[in-house]
Amino acid sequence: MTTEATAHGGVRDHVFTTDLVPSEGRRGYWRQALSQAFGAVDVSAPQDVYSGTVRTTSLGRLRAVTAEGDAVALRRSRRPGAGDGEEGSVVLHLLEAGAARVEQDGRECALQPGDIFVSDTTSPLRLDLPRSFRIKSLVMPRQTLGPRDPGVRRITALPFGPDTSLGGLLSPFITRLADDAAAFLPHTREVMALNAVELFGTLAGERLGGTRAHVREEPGTLLLKVQAFIDEELADPDLSPAHIARAHHISLRYLHKLFRAEGVTVSRWILQRRLEACRRDLLRDQTKDLTIAAVAHQRGFASAAHFSRSFRAAYGVSPSEWRAAQQSAPARPADGSAS
Repeated sequence: MTTEATAHGGVRDHVFTTDLVPSEGRRGYWRQALSQAFGAVDVSAPQDVYSGTVRTTSLGRLRAVTAEGDAVALRRSRRPGAGDGEEGSVVLHLLEAGAARVEQDGRECALQPGDIFVSDTTSPLRLDLPRSFRIKSLVMPRQTLGPRDPGVRRITALPFGPDTSLGGLLSPFITRLADDAAAFLPHTREVMALNAVELFGTLAGERLGGTRAHVREEPGTLLLKVQAFIDEELADPDLSPAHIARAHHISLRYLHKLFRAEGVTVSRWILQRRLEACRRDLLRDQTKDLTIAAVAHQRGFASAAHFSRSFRAAYGVSPSEWRAAQQSAPARPADGSAS
């Protein structure tokens, strides 16, 4: 059966579970469910017992997937064709429980819990999971990889253990995405998606012995990177388009072009993000004793008057009116406390 659940960020989890599927229909159902994580595959299991659950969550153009179940063998004996509806994705997997043996693109390796490996949904695949397993995956459509894509088939079916620097970094990252992606706010999901692609690019570059310093990033990926940088630097009153361009080794003209495609100027984006951050800060317990000017200063506003004018223009009320209205609102049920 397939179910949906809506989390805090408004994103729907899609859950595929065999629990309520009649035994005669489980093989086809389980094959369809596992395709969410591994691409189109055929499945086999001891005595045709197919049991498990797959949960998928949208992460912008990416998907976070958790698959767990009984022992199973997955096979893809041919390269999917256009008629198979297979657009092609690269998948970053973390084997969290169980054991596995994977074969793809002429390589084969054994995997233990904590190992990370890469698979390609457009190549033949053999994946044996001889006992109960749990795998958490990030499914990245090929178009999100940009210039990194050509080297992908040189790193499939290679293990990255938790004792390696990149394996140790990626393991908690993948776990967090798979477990909590649906709870992130939309902008956070976009940033996390960017981080996933960037980390994968680092992994691929290190394994291939190359460098990514000279690779021109795709405009969409670079824009997300710039937006994440802005969020991290909001407290700097000197944050400017020129500073952002220098930090990303691009021309000021190209930076403006990236934002023009989104229908907003760089300066306007910075102002919007500062206002959104201040509006959240005004509601936090940690800032309740700070003045309006102090809250604004922490987010890079040099002038309290400019902040107040901009806040009213954006939200129709002054910062003090916003804070007072929220403080006087009824307590949220989850708190159980008075305002």
